[in-house]
Amino acid sequence: MTTILQLNSAARSQGAQSTQLASELVAQLAKRDGAKVVVRDLLAANLPHLDDAILGAFFTPADQRTPEQVAIDARSIELIKELQAADVIVIGVPLYNFGISTQLKAYFDQIARAGVTFRYTANGAEGLVTGKKVYITAARGGKYLNTPNDTQTPYLKTFLGFLGMTDVEFIYAEGLAMGPDSATAALAGARESIAAL
Repeated sequence: MTTILQLNSAARSQGAQSTQLASELVAQLAKRDGAKVVVRDLLAANLPHLDDAILGAFFTPADQRTPEQVAIDARSIELIKELQAADVIVIGVPLYNFGISTQLKAYFDQIARAGVTFRYTANGAEGLVTGKKVYITAARGGKYLNTPNDTQTPYLKTFLGFLGMTDVEFIYAEGLAMGPDSATAALAGARESIAAL
């Protein structure tokens, strides 16, 4: 059975269009494939940002870790195992100040682990999270696609690709804050893309 991991990264617990579109996409995929769905709400997860304690835990050999460091490492490994177990990953991604949410950045910092999700070789970095299909539902107040102001799309492609996830498809809803007609058209376009999958 296919496993779908839905990652909701909005800073709002209610009314986030990126989350709504991600949920609609997951429902479409699950209906078609009879998939198992795992939802990770990154706002509710309240993952900490990188600091001395986290970096210390990550870079201390396992047999030398303190109990606190063991707990920090275990949280990261739990997230990584959840990611590795998924066949399909759907990420709801709002655009905040030209970037991703701090919730998604904290998640990325938990799963980017040298020797676990990527490794360095004589030929450079090699991603170890492979064989995944990733969908991004990108919700944006303005229209940024294919402009220099869209720093989010290349960042997500680069980060996910670094970990080995190179099959990434974006579904955009842009212009959501540019008036009711623009928002209606943006959501309709995104839903057409979802229906066409």
